[in-house]
Amino acid sequence: MRLLVTGGAGFIGSHFVRQLLTGAYPDLAGARTVVVDKLTYAGNLANLDPVADHPSFEFRHADIRDEELMGQVMRGTDMVVHFAAESHVDRSIADASAFVETNVHGTQTLLQAAVDAKVGRFVHVSTDEVYGSIAEGTWHESQPLAPNSPYAASKAASDLLALAYHRTYGLPVIVTRCSNNYGPYQHPEKVVPLFATNLMDGLTVPLYNDGGNSRDWLHVDDHCHGIQLAATGGRPGEVYHIGGGTELTNRELTERLLALCGADGSSVRHVADRPGHDLRYALDVGKLAGELGYAPRTDFMTGLADTVRWYAENRSWWEPLKKAAQEAPEAD
Repeated sequence: MRLLVTGGAGFIGSHFVRQLLTGAYPDLAGARTVVVDKLTYAGNLANLDPVADHPSFEFRHADIRDEELMGQVMRGTDMVVHFAAESHVDRSIADASAFVETNVHGTQTLLQAAVDAKVGRFVHVSTDEVYGSIAEGTWHESQPLAPNSPYAASKAASDLLALAYHRTYGLPVIVTRCSNNYGPYQHPEKVVPLFATNLMDGLTVPLYNDGGNSRDWLHVDDHCHGIQLAATGGRPGEVYHIGGGTELTNRELTERLLALCGADGSSVRHVADRPGHDLRYALDVGKLAGELGYAPRTDFMTGLADTVRWYAENRSWWEPLKKAAQEAPEAD
């Protein structure tokens, strides 16, 4: 089997690749794994160092919007797992153009290349943010999309394109939508690594508004396990939710991070809420659980403690990323 992984040098994609090539997914054992990544600020080749010398691994530095190159890379591919995306909401609010280009145009380019190459399965990795906000209860996969941020809108558009390519061209597409991820190798602009690394350096952490926004937390390993289940056993044309089963307000998450880092409430500074900030996300995972036996396997506090420990032990990985972000010129 030849497996193409887009965005495979990013946080979630690299975890999937590392797990795949070290035998965690028996149904994909022996797959020739080709990673495509543009290596933007969020893509890091160091994330793939543990498997860089694996005989079944190949890396291609490429932009998924490049039609000619994607057509070449796609030839002979049996399965695509599409992680590549611009994903930071705050960045999408500051400048939405890159999100439309990568998440919409890039996805369409890949879908067409997959149709032309007669790919056997295309897994499109998405997010719960496409639904907007839910006051109570949980979303089922049939919930209408109602995104509120440019990032979420670009992902919703790419989801609809992927499903349209299934219905129009017969491409065997599966869409997965996940809740908030955490774990090692996550870029320090995201809340868990940002707060943890700030606290390690004796800095304050910026909590939006009163911290009442609520999210379901999913360890990256559980997310990738769910993707693997959907990729190998899911039904084409279907959407599957992957959740972690731990719902916390941002204030509750912050309290847990403070405790793990030996800090207190004096390290928290409240900042103005961002525009269009969704109050609550919550996914029903019954479909993936019922069809393919999915269940999150990582206890949240254990996973969070392990994540904080990883950042404490891997300063050489994240310090250059934070320094580069601080030195980046302000946008006009």
